[in-house]
Amino acid sequence: MEARLNPFTNPVLGKVFKHINAAGKVLDDSTLPHATQELVKLRASQINGCSFCTDMHFKDAVHAGESAERLNLVAAWREATVFTEAERAALELTEEATRIADAAGGVPDEVWEKAAKHYDQDQLGALVGVIAIINAYNRANVMLQIPAGDYQPGQFG
Repeated sequence: MEARLNPFTNPVLGKVFKHINAAGKVLDDSTLPHATQELVKLRASQINGCSFCTDMHFKDAVHAGESAERLNLVAAWREATVFTEAERAALELTEEATRIADAAGGVPDEVWEKAAKHYDQDQLGALVGVIAIINAYNRANVMLQIPAGDYQPGQFG
């Protein structure tokens, strides 16, 4: 399988991705736990059907020391006992924000309030940023049909 357009060689899209990556660096340096960020990226990528990002964030999380058990249960986090209440709140916010078109009123207040009980204002800002950026990448990669499976941890860093 070959991508419809290569975002790394296309001059316009390459610049766009460069700026999104710079925003991602701000989030990497935030106080939002890195493990939470990877769980969020993985869950949004699963929902959006982005095979490239699902592969990438699974591998990055394993490389960072995350257990295969937890990663395998991200798609069924509600029934899984391996996530903290804070992670569960982040995953719920991720799902609601990723499926925003499915809800007439957007992200429900009670979902936001659960996240706000576990994260301070800076961490909430980072969580919103992580969810927004991964959704942008998911949509671009799905649109371009970026193939998955060859990603190596640290490839882009």
